[in-house]
Amino acid sequence: MAESSPQFAVVLVAAGRSTRFSGVYKKPFAPLDGRAVWLHSAERFVNRDDVSRVVVVVSDEDREEFDQKFGANVMILGLAVCRGGKERADSVRSGLAKVGDAEFVAVHDAARPCVTDKEIDSLFDRTRATGAAILASPVASTLKRVESTGEGAMIGETVPRVGLWAAQTPQAFRRDLLERAYAADDVATATDDAQLVERLGERVAIVEGSPLNLKITTKADLKLAEQILRVKPPPKSKGVNPFADDDLWR
Repeated sequence: MAESSPQFAVVLVAAGRSTRFSGVYKKPFAPLDGRAVWLHSAERFVNRDDVSRVVVVVSDEDREEFDQKFGANVMILGLAVCRGGKERADSVRSGLAKVGDAEFVAVHDAARPCVTDKEIDSLFDRTRATGAAILASPVASTLKRVESTGEGAMIGETVPRVGLWAAQTPQAFRRDLLERAYAADDVATATDDAQLVERLGERVAIVEGSPLNLKITTKADLKLAEQILRVKPPPKSKGVNPFADDDLWR
């Protein structure tokens, strides 16, 4: 890494509705290899020398149970917690209000627990150089645009995949730039943070990530994530987390 000073704050978004994740838990809180998904994500940032604060955003309906289940983890890891809103944009705005005076802000989906330190290092270095960067991976599959959905779906055309990349998180930006992007109207229509920054006419750099940085959407993704975590390097550590082996929310 180019610098070790704490220039970055991280907004960890865990306030979604998890409509495609059927079961007892919402996906950020589902058990994964002994602890909740969101904890795997948080641990990638809390011990970094270049991160000053990690803010976890949870929904109103989850806040009470979150505090009961994870209050000790929040205290030990030194996290800030705030309430999210109805849409993802509302949740990111809430998190932005808690990041303090960090020069840069990274936004990460709590349901992406498999990002590596190396990927974060590369993203942060690129963000320092350009002011805005995201992790993404080149699209490898053949893409089809369909004319309809459901049982009668038919292919309308094959879309050339040249130059197409699948966006991931973290996505990192100068704090003032991201705040300006979220101050604009109609932010709810954007599907990621980079799109809002693009609307300002700003350029956003691409840092190649791995397809293994998957976002957990279904229960099957949990099984895949567990296998990925077993072969990836563990997160940076400054000491022993006494709650690391807890089987939380099971």
